Amino acid sequence: MEKAVKVGLLGLGVVGTGVLEILADHQEKIEKSIGGPLLVTKALIRPNEDKSALAEKYHLELVTELDAILNDPEIDIVVEVMGRIEPAKTFIKEALVAGKHVVTANKDLLAQHGSELVDLAREQQRNLYYEASVAGGIPILRTIANSLAADDITEVLGIVNGTTNYMLTKMVQEHRTYEETLKEAQVLGFAESDPTNDVDGIDAAYKMVILSKFAFGMSITMDQVKIKGIRGLAAKDVLVADQLGYTVKLIGSTIKKEDTISVEVGPVLVPHTHPLASIHNEMNAVFVKSSGIGESMYYGPGAGSRPTATSIVADLMTIANKMKKNTVGHRFTGYTQPTKLTSPSENISKYFLSLEMPDEPGQFLKLAEIMTQTQVGFEQVVQEKADGENARVVVVTHETSETKMNQIQEEIKEKTTYKVVSLMKVMGE
Repeated sequence: MEKAVKVGLLGLGVVGTGVLEILADHQEKIEKSIGGPLLVTKALIRPNEDKSALAEKYHLELVTELDAILNDPEIDIVVEVMGRIEPAKTFIKEALVAGKHVVTANKDLLAQHGSELVDLAREQQRNLYYEASVAGGIPILRTIANSLAADDITEVLGIVNGTTNYMLTKMVQEHRTYEETLKEAQVLGFAESDPTNDVDGIDAAYKMVILSKFAFGMSITMDQVKIKGIRGLAAKDVLVADQLGYTVKLIGSTIKKEDTISVEVGPVLVPHTHPLASIHNEMNAVFVKSSGIGESMYYGPGAGSRPTATSIVADLMTIANKMKKNTVGHRFTGYTQPTKLTSPSENISKYFLSLEMPDEPGQFLKLAEIMTQTQVGFEQVVQEKADGENARVVVVTHETSETKMNQIQEEIKEKTTYKVVSLMKVMGE
């Protein structure tokens, strides 16, 4: 048996502990797969943390200075599970420069600074892997980079945020409000006390930046992603969507049209018959359309200690095997294309438009005139009974462009007293 591959762990929280558990529980299989042991020998913690029980249980040394890991010649791989941008970015860069391979689950960091880190890893002839950064325990990045490498991917649609999926599940199934479901998600630990990154779609957008790189080879920045969350989503609109045959989901999408892509995050009406409509509670799923396979979906837990740690350990094993074969320094994905974004005039979809308008004769006619002038047709119309002085009207349009829908919103704002309650895309069958 070959000598052990030794690992330094940056962070010993929930995920870091999960890595230790997976390595211990699956030790025999790991050794047989890579030809020797895979051991965490040192873990970086904050000076005021007490992790002595873990250190004793897993026979590792606790350190409070990064150099204790970087200057250890026996440590080949560093695992970063600290989260946030800094000091994680600085620590990863220092690890790569020190000649260490790196595994991270840090989606925020990779979405914003991934290209810089990937270039540095290649320059240093080190490996940088990050399977756990997208959809936790679902091996979607490796699937796209390896199993789908010969296929031509056209769409990647993801439920990649468990917090919002849990909330929307409750809103649909139990007819509860946004505020009620957020409070429950916080009590259960699915949502942070500050839920901004989840409910405003930022967390999902980070993951779509990474998925866009793997699926289409294009480096997308966060300001190139159209982001809309579920904050304040009206329970009535969720109910009407359900009655029309749709389930509202927060969908991250990256879609190719010729040589351009459109990357978005937002609440979308998903047909009840679509596989993504069946993904409930905190689970994640990534749905892929491609010319070779057609449609495929990858489903599982998007977060949690052991699912995330399982992906991290898989990356560790991949690097260990590459070290043995001396094939280090290659990119996780080598597919690269020039970044080209689809113009709004070419970004086509059906739309769900929910409005409040005065309950007076002729009001709906104004909306019809605006949409006729913009050359956008109605597919479905629902008008609810007046609530006080206002009526609630919901329209599902025929397919139209983002440009025309923006124009309709401007016309409504300028020419009417209507209130736009919701505007969501409608996914095709």
